[in-house]
Amino acid sequence: MKPLSIAIVDDDPNIRQIVEAYLQKEGYLTMSVPSAEEALQLKETNSPDLWVLDIMLPGMNGYEFCRRIRMESETPIIMISARDEEVDKILGLELGSDDYLTKPFSPRELVARANRALRRWEHMKNRREHSSHAGDEIALDQPEKGLLILDKERRLVYSLGEEVEVTSKEFQVLSLLSGNPNRAFSRDELLTLVWGDDYFGSDRVVDDLIRRVRKKLDKIPLETVWGFGYRLRSTERTQDG
Repeated sequence: MKPLSIAIVDDDPNIRQIVEAYLQKEGYLTMSVPSAEEALQLKETNSPDLWVLDIMLPGMNGYEFCRRIRMESETPIIMISARDEEVDKILGLELGSDDYLTKPFSPRELVARANRALRRWEHMKNRREHSSHAGDEIALDQPEKGLLILDKERRLVYSLGEEVEVTSKEFQVLSLLSGNPNRAFSRDELLTLVWGDDYFGSDRVVDDLIRRVRKKLDKIPLETVWGFGYRLRSTERTQDG
């Protein structure tokens, strides 16, 4: 079995060298680049299983790089920064990072967090592979037929005959809400069910995810339950195939 790979994006060569040494000792393949621009090139040619990403980079910063990654992929991201402000941590987590470490940090702690992030990622991928019922059509309280169709086998979303591109977490939350029509989920429930039991970030990431889903699927009745969470209103649910 091929070892998992981790990319370190940091403009400090000493940090890159130390982190790579500890990760290689743990059995990971590593690669490192000093800028987000080079990391984007790396993503196209040899995308890693996890990113270790510094926030303060020359040129494109770590926040923007994280945002770009999350538009296409749910690959785990651990952000590192010399800044210990709570707002920096929250912003990183809301943009989609899986963890946040403040410099100076223990390389052993970074390895432990990388192990945890990759275990969680593998667990989530395994759960997806065992999901059933390809082609579930959701009968929503709208006159249009085919307002929302989820192809769970191929992980595709269709609305009114058009394919809608969604990220992995967007698909997860749509699958969860449509699989439980009219049920209100709290933000804490969605955080646990979509991000995992050991996610420690702000529940504001849930609001951000719902915002993105609504922007892409602006006709579905995805309702806010004020002071609680969200639900997808529907009258019935049928399965096609």
